[in-house]
Parts: sequence; C-alpha cells; structure tokens
Amino acid sequence: MSLQQETQTSLSGSNPQPVPGFWRRLAAVIYDLILLIAVFFVATALLLPLNSGEAFTRQQFLYPLYLLAISFIFYGWFWTHGGQTLGLKAWKMRVLTLEHKPLNWTQAFIRFVTSLLSWGIFGLGFLWILFDKNQRGWHDHLSKTAVFFDAQKK
Repeated sequence: MSLQQETQTSLSGSNPQPVPGFWRRLAAVIYDLILLIAVFFVATALLLPLNSGEAFTRQQFLYPLYLLAISFIFYGWFWTHGGQTLGLKAWKMRVLTLEHKPLNWTQAFIRFVTSLLSWGIFGLGFLWILFDKNQRGWHDHLSKTAVFFDAQKK
C-alpha cells in the first residue's frame, strides 16, 4: 500500500481532508522510539552518579518508573507544544484534539497512558488503525485525539 493510498476522510466530515494511515504512523513511531532511546541514555547518565556509577538492578523498581516519567515528559512536551514529536514532524503529521486544537497536559497524559495500553496488548490498539474507518487507534479514541497531516506543510 502506498502512502497516497493510505489517506482517508478526516473526522470533521464537512471538510474532507486526508488523514495519515498505518504505515506512515508506524514510521513516525519507529523514528520517535530511536530518539527516545537516546533520551534514555542521557537520563540514565544523569542518574548513574546517584547509584555509585553501578548498573541498575531489578530490585531498584524506581528506575523503570523514572524512565516512564521521562517518556511521558518527552511525548507530552512535544504534543502540547505544537503537536509534533520529531518523528511526526519528519512525516508531516500532527497530534491534535478532534476539534483540531492543541493538546493540553491532561489530554497528553491520557493519550500517553492509553498508548501504553494500545501497545501493551500485543500492539492491537495500534493495529486497530487498519480497521477503523477514521484510521484511529485505541489511544486516539480513548484520549479523544487524532493524528492529522500537518496543514502547514504542503
């Protein structure tokens, strides 16, 4: 399926606009994941002196919570400041509310938590994009947000 074939009518109904499909969104997710791993390296380097320079063990349950908080800050900041992570920007997409408004921090939190659910159940919530008439995943539905093509990039 080509990137042009993966577009569909927007949620607005009255003003049909193409929306990004599964493959384009997956490419942005992979791009962002690579960036997030780099952020994890920096975040871990900042924390290592507090652990005597030693690797973190399974008994240190706060470390995964720390990385989860870093992940939320990473995505939340991008989503609330323009609606674009670097992956979304590279693929000319934007996360907005259903009314095409920027997300606030509460909406970003709901989207982040429900994204974990979407991916946590074998990615079924993300694969839902392939079957949904508006090409929205579980996290899009639950957070009342959607991914749109970036109107500023034509």
